Amino acid sequence: MKALTAAEMREVDRLTTERFGIPGWQLMEAAGKAAANVFLEEYGRRSTTLPGHVCVLCGKGNNGGDGFVVARHLKEEADRVDVYLFANPEELHGDAAKNLQRWQEAGGKIVSLASEAEWEKNWPAIASAEVIIDAMLGTGIRGGASGLIAKVIEDVNRLSRNATAARPGWVVAVDTPSGLPSDGEAAAGPVIRAHLTITFTAPKTGQLISRDAVCCGEILVRQIGSPGALVEEVGKGTTRWAGPEEFADMPLLRSWDSHKGKYGNVLLVAGSVGKSGAAILGGQAALRAGAGLVTIGIAEPILPIVAASQPEYMTEPLPATSAGTISAAAMKSERFAEILRGKTVLGMGPGMGTHAETQDFIRSVVSSAEIPLVLDADGLNAFADRGDDLARRKTKHLVVTPHPGEMSRLLGVSIPDVERDRVKTASDAARKWNACVLLKGFHTVVAAPDGRVFVNTTGTPGLAKGGSGDVLTGLLSALIGQFGIEDLPRVVALGAYLHGVAAELLTQQSDASGIIAEEVAHAIPYARRKLLEELQGRG
Repeated sequence: MKALTAAEMREVDRLTTERFGIPGWQLMEAAGKAAANVFLEEYGRRSTTLPGHVCVLCGKGNNGGDGFVVARHLKEEADRVDVYLFANPEELHGDAAKNLQRWQEAGGKIVSLASEAEWEKNWPAIASAEVIIDAMLGTGIRGGASGLIAKVIEDVNRLSRNATAARPGWVVAVDTPSGLPSDGEAAAGPVIRAHLTITFTAPKTGQLISRDAVCCGEILVRQIGSPGALVEEVGKGTTRWAGPEEFADMPLLRSWDSHKGKYGNVLLVAGSVGKSGAAILGGQAALRAGAGLVTIGIAEPILPIVAASQPEYMTEPLPATSAGTISAAAMKSERFAEILRGKTVLGMGPGMGTHAETQDFIRSVVSSAEIPLVLDADGLNAFADRGDDLARRKTKHLVVTPHPGEMSRLLGVSIPDVERDRVKTASDAARKWNACVLLKGFHTVVAAPDGRVFVNTTGTPGLAKGGSGDVLTGLLSALIGQFGIEDLPRVVALGAYLHGVAAELLTQQSDASGIIAEEVAHAIPYARRKLLEELQGRG
């Protein structure tokens, strides 16, 4: 799904009314109802009770109108719903005014706040709420949040410790966090830090790629009546959200006459003495992601460890250096060519080490292999300060998966330079190397040489742990083996999506801090099932 700017979103709303006869008030009602329902669903996953005290903070524009609808739909579900309006009621117009009236007709009350003194007076009651719902400033913000609204944002962020404190239980943004520009530029003022953002029709560009996108927390997109084809028509950018709809046309369901030969013969070259776990994790992920056959090429000293870890995959010993890493002799003999024969995809790099001979081996493989290749970790470190060499290779289908530190070494720039504009960094590298680039980090970016960009928003802080990248390498290799290279960037985006969802599923029963990479690998098939359930539910 394309990400939209604020102007494009307004055009989608206008055309929805003009072409399809859906009036603005109906879109607002659908948005508020959807936000309330999503909130209740997500809340229900975290608690066995209904919400207690909910405060809804409303501005005078359409975002505030959404907030009144949310409050009305939560009124019968929560113990107490308080609505605070940062304007005089007479200042509201159009659909926002109508929904204020509907809230009041339903028995709801508002507290109108026009000064910091009034805010300070009411702050203790607001700060005691279990949930704070932000509906103050919407996607049409011009300039930064200022005055009273800026004070409100700063106080809410201080209370939630930038959405890291256990209380308040939740800060939920309706459509977008107040103060966040929609088009990707840096915010000119404070921005609400939300645990959850429920946005409508399509994600906004700023929610995916701006410096302040982290303020959204988890992003959920809900449809409220505008056809998806309209988003594709109006959106002019190349940035796409890697949401479930992106993968709807892929053959995710297996036919009953399946056999292992249909789903790829994956070769993973990984691990070294002291880092055998990298090979084990990559292999487990490849199996859990559905590869038909998995072979792991490893330095000979660790073969017993890796082979004993998982009975389903095959192992192939390779000559080792004195340090226990794969030796350059592996390439000089015919041994590696024999191992590579018949394989459909090669994943290489995790845990291989930076021994000079090992790096020579990696560079030789990259330059000569003809099958699709996924390169990660020490596979990338072999090209530190010589990233241009990645373009000189035989295979037409290279996927590189650097984190910001690895990307900085590949490009010879600082990490802040990489992070300043992650989409541009990944896109420039994809064109330069004629490769698919997956730049890891918050909102992983997948960039293709043809200019397409997918931004993935799944995942949790639990992935910030050793071994997560090894799992991703095995996962991507398995998916390429199954789905091929016809639309390689989309397959890679699917890998990032499933990797993140697997971590999300684990956090439903556990705190993110304790998740380990092996658990993520084991959760991959459940992530794929969840994707299928979402797509079937929306169909």
